[in-house]
Amino acid sequence: MSDRLLAAYDYVLPEALIAQTPCVPRDGARLLVVKDQVQHGHAIVRTLPDLLREGDLLVLNNTRVIPARLYGHKLGGMPVEVLLLEPQAGGDRAAGTTHCWLALVKPGKRLKPGATIVFSGQDAKESTSDRVLSATVMAIDAATGGRILQFDVPAGTLLDEWINQLGQMPLPPYITQTEAHPDQYQTVYADRPGAVAAPTAGLHFTPELLQRLQAQGIEQAFVTLHVGVGTFRPVEAETITDHTMHAEWIEVPPETVAKIQQTKAKGGRIIAVGTTVVRSLESAVQSGMIQPFCGKSNLFIYPGYQWQVVDGLMTNFHLPKSSLMMLVSALIGRQRLLALYQIAIAEQYRFYSFGDAMLILPEAREERDERLKDEG
Repeated sequence: MSDRLLAAYDYVLPEALIAQTPCVPRDGARLLVVKDQVQHGHAIVRTLPDLLREGDLLVLNNTRVIPARLYGHKLGGMPVEVLLLEPQAGGDRAAGTTHCWLALVKPGKRLKPGATIVFSGQDAKESTSDRVLSATVMAIDAATGGRILQFDVPAGTLLDEWINQLGQMPLPPYITQTEAHPDQYQTVYADRPGAVAAPTAGLHFTPELLQRLQAQGIEQAFVTLHVGVGTFRPVEAETITDHTMHAEWIEVPPETVAKIQQTKAKGGRIIAVGTTVVRSLESAVQSGMIQPFCGKSNLFIYPGYQWQVVDGLMTNFHLPKSSLMMLVSALIGRQRLLALYQIAIAEQYRFYSFGDAMLILPEAREERDERLKDEG
């Protein structure tokens, strides 16, 4: 089947393998190690220092998940659920003064432009109170089917304060029975608020593991990609090249670029922790070289992509037909990835956000690139 067909990225996962609660401790999760185009092994995340080389560089996404799921009601009492996606132009996001957001809403058909949503436990009749947060639906976003919401923030307060007070952690819909604490859906190095989903490969790291990696000469650098609808939006086009990614905000700072350049100059490898890091680094390439970058990117990586920066990848197991599966397939090949997923299923690995992980060593990609060169 062609790599360009959406159906080529499908697989059947037993529901029992969808992880509902994260591994404790974090670095006790299982790790499927992809050594080359044939060999694989089984390990534990905490053994990562033994699987990488001195001089390698781990790049991690330091975004922090905000409590983006809000519950309220329309004037008149109808319950409303809102998932904030990303702030819109205007205001200072860092200062909490961005009052206009793109959001997914339920029930969408009942929330047309002009509708008012009240986000407090007070009666809708008191919506003019200076102690109540409300929002007006300004427009419908054609690309996502979401709504542009303009928040009316009580005087003397910041919208971020209200979100932190009223919001809930936006766990994915396939996590239906969990005892996870909200902090378990954050990486231990998360310090840049703005994501509405966690960069899940990073959930496996502990401060102790990061220290051990550092002590072994495996350096670390950070990027920021505020995970949003671009990452988890389903691919619906039957031919994947017809799919357009929703742009997400990325920052690749100068210090990270410098570390990458130094690592490559010394013969080290760039290991991305998560697909969001992959998209961040590859989006920052200009004229064949990585450059500091701050802005939005809708880069869609699928088989045939020419890699510029990333050598290896640590990633969780992804949903069928997702853009994330297509990205990983671009690194090691679709058929190889699907075969590995069948191995993981047979070995009872745990899947998705709270699940186990896969480490694709650079040798696996290098061997595939060499084979494709010979075939071409």
